[in-house]
Amino acid sequence: MSTGGVLGAAEKLRPMLKKVIPQSVLSDLKAKAILKKVPEIKNKIAPFDRAARPEGVNLIGNIKAPTGLGQSMRLVGEILQAGGVPFAVQPWVVPTDAATETDPFASLETDHDRYGINLIHVNPSEFPLPFLDLGTRRFSGHYNIAYWLWELQEFPEAWIPCIRLADEIWTPSGFITDTIRKVTDKPVCTVPYPVKTDADPAWDRKRFGLPEDRFLFLTMYDGGSGAVRKNPAGAIEAYRKAFAGREDAAPESAGSGESGRKIRGSGLVLKVHEETPQQKEQREKLCEGLEHVYVIGGDLPKRQVDALTKDCDALVSLHRAEGFGLVMAEAMQLGTPVIATGWSANTEFMDDTCACMVPYTLEEIRHTSGAFRKGMRWASPDIQAAAGFMRRLYTDTKFYDKIKRTAFQTVRDKLSLAVPAETAAARVKEIFRRG
Repeated sequence: MSTGGVLGAAEKLRPMLKKVIPQSVLSDLKAKAILKKVPEIKNKIAPFDRAARPEGVNLIGNIKAPTGLGQSMRLVGEILQAGGVPFAVQPWVVPTDAATETDPFASLETDHDRYGINLIHVNPSEFPLPFLDLGTRRFSGHYNIAYWLWELQEFPEAWIPCIRLADEIWTPSGFITDTIRKVTDKPVCTVPYPVKTDADPAWDRKRFGLPEDRFLFLTMYDGGSGAVRKNPAGAIEAYRKAFAGREDAAPESAGSGESGRKIRGSGLVLKVHEETPQQKEQREKLCEGLEHVYVIGGDLPKRQVDALTKDCDALVSLHRAEGFGLVMAEAMQLGTPVIATGWSANTEFMDDTCACMVPYTLEEIRHTSGAFRKGMRWASPDIQAAAGFMRRLYTDTKFYDKIKRTAFQTVRDKLSLAVPAETAAARVKEIFRRG
């Protein structure tokens, strides 16, 4: 059986294994097995040969994934297209049963290494996998760029060997770029995401099963990867502090001002993906005593997630760290004010003029959770301050409308397609000039 076949079989067994082995243990075992292959892979890859293939990019990764990583790859495709960079798409993924998004660049899909640059959209912990699955010949003689995301100021030591397989690294934020530059002297380039939303108008509150006459706060998290970092418990606690015992108390004026809706109370919407039984039990315990909590689970297509974000009155992200903050940027573009922790990459496009920035303290991680190791540092948001922002958005129409308008203008000015498109195009040309 090929390496790819072995990996695929292992992935198909994951649901069964997760019932008897903790996910964190499975992830650690997988990562250690993968990383052992780095020296062997590196020895088989020849240096970049500029003359061997035409100028352009082979975009490699799971472009159909209904995840942040899949959305990231689709946005990078738009960046290349807008910059006039010739590119092809090679879909690559270890088989899973996850739902898929439509590939907007399906006509560009190919199995061939058409261009001289490979832009590989695979997480650092799994970066060697496409080299093993597709074969090292697919990467030999190419200029191999990793497009990586990470959320802390310390890059995991276990991932550093994977840098050997890349000639260069691209990231979506200066926050990540600064972190990776601490551990390598290879080029690290910031190519930020543009923001693109497309809310499906058919998915209104009624279709989601949400009440029309409540001011709804939305928080999202993925139980499979990052629930602790996303900190939904913080959002639930803040909502409790703000509204427990008065969820049915209407504001003096409608908090969503411009909508003209009559508000007769508040509510909390939890968008949940891949929640474990233990996480569900913990979430239900945290929500005890709250009468207007609405849980929306499962894989939703991107247009439905955009619709949900637009349908709600405010987004709450009391994250401990973000590598970009795409959900927040999308909410801002959709006209949904954001309450967010004022630390990490989201501060590159958010401030007090366009969002409710929650103060924080930096603290050491007490318990290892996946790549977030004990002793690393992340933010602990001020829950009382977050509750205060919830109350203010709910009761102060003028403040709500100001944040809403300024947020839209900020995203338009700071996160347009033009800047990353120009950056990527210039970098590709430079690589071929000096290659």
